[in-house]
Amino acid sequence: MATENPLIRVRNIGIMAHIDAGKTTTTERILFYTGRSHKLGEVHDGTAVMDWMEQEQERGITITSAATTCFWQGYQINVIDTPGHVDFTVEVERCLRVLDGVVAVFCAVGGVEPQSETVWRQADRYKIPRIAFVNKMDRVGASFSRCLDQLESQLGASPVAITLPVGSEDQFVGVVDLIDQKLLKFDDASMGQVVTEEAVPDSLKQDSSAARMALVEKLADFDESVMEKFLNDQEIAPGEIRAALRNATLALNVVPVLCGSAFRNKGVQPLLDAITWYLPSPVDVPPVEGTDKDGAPLIRKPERSEKFCGLVFKLQSDPYVGNLSFIRVYSGELKAGEKVFNPRKHKTEKISKLLKLHANKREEVSSIVAGDIGAIAGLKFTRTGDTLCENGDFIVLETIVFPEPVIGVAIEPKTKADEKLLADTLEKIAHEDPSFKVTVSEETGQTIISGMGELHLEIIVDRLIREFKVEANVGRPQVSYRETVTRNSRAEGRFETLGGGKEQYGHVEVEIAPGAKGSGKQFNCLVDETQIPVRFVESIKKGVLDSLDSGPIIGYPMLDVNVKLVGGSYDEEKSTEMAFGVAATMACRKAADQAAPVLLEPIMELEIVTPDEYLGDVINDLNRKRAQINGVHAENGRQVVRGKAPLAELFGFSTDLRSATQGRATFTMLFSEFAEVPARRAEAIIHKIKGV
Repeated sequence: MATENPLIRVRNIGIMAHIDAGKTTTTERILFYTGRSHKLGEVHDGTAVMDWMEQEQERGITITSAATTCFWQGYQINVIDTPGHVDFTVEVERCLRVLDGVVAVFCAVGGVEPQSETVWRQADRYKIPRIAFVNKMDRVGASFSRCLDQLESQLGASPVAITLPVGSEDQFVGVVDLIDQKLLKFDDASMGQVVTEEAVPDSLKQDSSAARMALVEKLADFDESVMEKFLNDQEIAPGEIRAALRNATLALNVVPVLCGSAFRNKGVQPLLDAITWYLPSPVDVPPVEGTDKDGAPLIRKPERSEKFCGLVFKLQSDPYVGNLSFIRVYSGELKAGEKVFNPRKHKTEKISKLLKLHANKREEVSSIVAGDIGAIAGLKFTRTGDTLCENGDFIVLETIVFPEPVIGVAIEPKTKADEKLLADTLEKIAHEDPSFKVTVSEETGQTIISGMGELHLEIIVDRLIREFKVEANVGRPQVSYRETVTRNSRAEGRFETLGGGKEQYGHVEVEIAPGAKGSGKQFNCLVDETQIPVRFVESIKKGVLDSLDSGPIIGYPMLDVNVKLVGGSYDEEKSTEMAFGVAATMACRKAADQAAPVLLEPIMELEIVTPDEYLGDVINDLNRKRAQINGVHAENGRQVVRGKAPLAELFGFSTDLRSATQGRATFTMLFSEFAEVPARRAEAIIHKIKGV
């Protein structure tokens, strides 16, 4: 008999949700019940294992994704607890890229909240199977049925309840397992470790039978044997339901939904069972796809016998071991002491030390195998999104795309002695966090740090002072604008040196035109080899793209522009790559200047939840902030306002909203797009920045 592939019993999962839905508390209970932790950590008192950063413990939020491994009923579960705050969406993005399954946690009171939608769409994009856990069933206003309805109406999911709550709010005592038709109660004295099974009481039989029937009916759409038994009124065994539910979940046809209260230690063990039963193992997901050096597709199966390949999805500075590179190994085996190849950087890396992770604790191992997640210490050239493969092999996996920063602040060292330390530290943080950028303003010479929001930058500045011991002065937050062009324009660039030294010659003609929204920066070569040899085109392209990093208005990067190389000339003896690069930069800058450039500003998508009596005040305030209100609707006795507003108007909005609503309204915002700044306002911004 063939031995079972050990990867069948591995689960790589992420816990994701809106802020405050209870992700970290749920993860803490998972660690406790699997024996990984021996005492319960709590977010509210700063003792959660997975929130190990000082900033996380103080604020009671998750900032960085934390990884750990635990074991349940013979299964290995690699868990990543991801942030819920919108400023740290990039952390969720890079984790979803390497995970096989997801537990989406929803608050039974808040239901589907804005960031729940964001992370759900991210998981949709990567086609990741999910199960849902409706948490906080003990809270006032909790409603399991409302959450199920919202999963369907707001997320377009196909939810199926597999447990039902017994009571709610302060009367919540346990759950009914619909598949085994048992009542599960969780003993308070043992902090939920002792689970007792009872027959479903008569008072719950009607509801549980109807919910079980709905589950079977849904599965009958995807499983012929279940359909046959369902149509013939035959009893369907729990094992058959689980098998059908697993297949439907892996095919993204349904989302199993459980309920509980992680904080009250109720409902977490059924969630652990569901993770092992319904979420995929590395062999259940399609083999990873990449490309060879010629761009031809390659596939690597999740087997030890395959050549090694893995994706580095996160970098982290560690005070004890230096740089840590988190890696998901997709095929083969990575061993300590070996050399591996980074095809994106064309560099060889030495694997000096391999680690398994438990939040911020480390366990050294000799190898990491296909299907596993671990970390490598001390890589020199590798960055987030890079592929590592066997030395002598060449495969590039799809990288991770990160959003552009939308907000920046000026930063300077307090003393001359801190200057180099600040520069080195900012470079280190930028390596860790691809959504964080460091630039030097051409106008003022100031160092500008940019990120995804005020909290993002606040955390980075806090880390500079506390973790890296760098003293710095920080300016007020500034909007990170962009520039684009609004009409076509042609221009020439000619670079020629005569006289002493080596003579050089490069001559190009380019045409610049507005690109489609979201197209970024495009370059196309329309000249043939007789006009400009191919060997110079790459230098011309680099010169063009480099020039677009600084627009003609006030030097902000350009977006959505299409540049074509339409003419030029070369000299067989004098032409050099450098000359063509300089000529291209000159031509592109001239063309952009003549193409009616405009300033773009980041527009944020807003959702505000407010009591009825403050709705008028909230809408008036939004109108003053140049907001476009897209809809207002009532939900759970409160008003939900959705709209868009420029980021420039939203600094301090949380304070304004608190004072206008006596602290009873909440809001979330998410970057939506860049849009043209109104002409008079653009004029004022240009004058202010240029100081004229």
